[in-house]
Amino acid sequence: MGADHDHGTSLARAGERHRGRLLIAFGIIFTFFVVEAIAGFATNSLALLSDAGHMLTDVIGLGMALAAIQLATRFERNTSQSRSNHTFGLYRLEILAAFVNALLLFGVAIWVLVEAGRRLFGEPEVLSVPMLIVATLGLIANIVAFLLLREGSKKSLNVEGAYLEVLADTIGSVGVIIAAVLLEVFGWAWIDPVIGAGIGLWILPRTWRLGRRAVRILLQAAPDDIDLDALCADLEAIDGVVNVHDLHVWTLTSEMDAASADLMTTTDTDAHAVLDRARDVLAETYGITHGTFQVEPDTHDGCHEVTW
Repeated sequence: MGADHDHGTSLARAGERHRGRLLIAFGIIFTFFVVEAIAGFATNSLALLSDAGHMLTDVIGLGMALAAIQLATRFERNTSQSRSNHTFGLYRLEILAAFVNALLLFGVAIWVLVEAGRRLFGEPEVLSVPMLIVATLGLIANIVAFLLLREGSKKSLNVEGAYLEVLADTIGSVGVIIAAVLLEVFGWAWIDPVIGAGIGLWILPRTWRLGRRAVRILLQAAPDDIDLDALCADLEAIDGVVNVHDLHVWTLTSEMDAASADLMTTTDTDAHAVLDRARDVLAETYGITHGTFQVEPDTHDGCHEVTW
């Protein structure tokens, strides 16, 4: 492609940039998961146990997010001067971690709903005061983790998965506090399973959206904000291009979209000019900085013989 077509290293990935905040959040959440789990069993509170269950998914999810970032970064450094069979690196580990986080959240939410239904018709004895104290401490811990991850959640799907879990825990802690106060003041035993079920129902649609986005990336679907017909038309509008085919757009990991296409040109068209313009269209209009193009004259045969 010549010296003008540079494929240099880009800025650090979104997940890597926020690894320090993830690590701090992991330490905070792990500590309070242990506290809430012990307190939940001691007070017999389903709301507190459901919050502890969400914290457990946080611990696992944050751990997987950190592991995925670490492995991808280490692989990137180790292969910077040599080739590897993993030609796309290990960036997809971050998306896989986000998908597993969604599965964990689904599992906890369903368990809480089932347990809430079982307890709703019983008379469980719940210790409201210890439940209130632990839930308040958990809320403080979740708010700190929430603030640490909020910025990164807008840029990394992996960090967003961890952020959603912490957000669910924050709402859950508020719910547990409300349940503890009502239980202490009015003696409503039914409020504990109802609040627990509410926490489960609140997180389900958010978990669905996270899981859906992760699956789309794993299946190499085009990003939601990319209009493929418009992109194809813009590439065909480049001077000298007569046809665009075999167009692919996909996401490798958060903030790392890529595209490839075959550009058929007239015989006398300058291939360098076409490549430069195609790269500009991708970057300036669609925000994609990694594009791979094959420029072929309209007199060339063979490309249409590809069978898939």
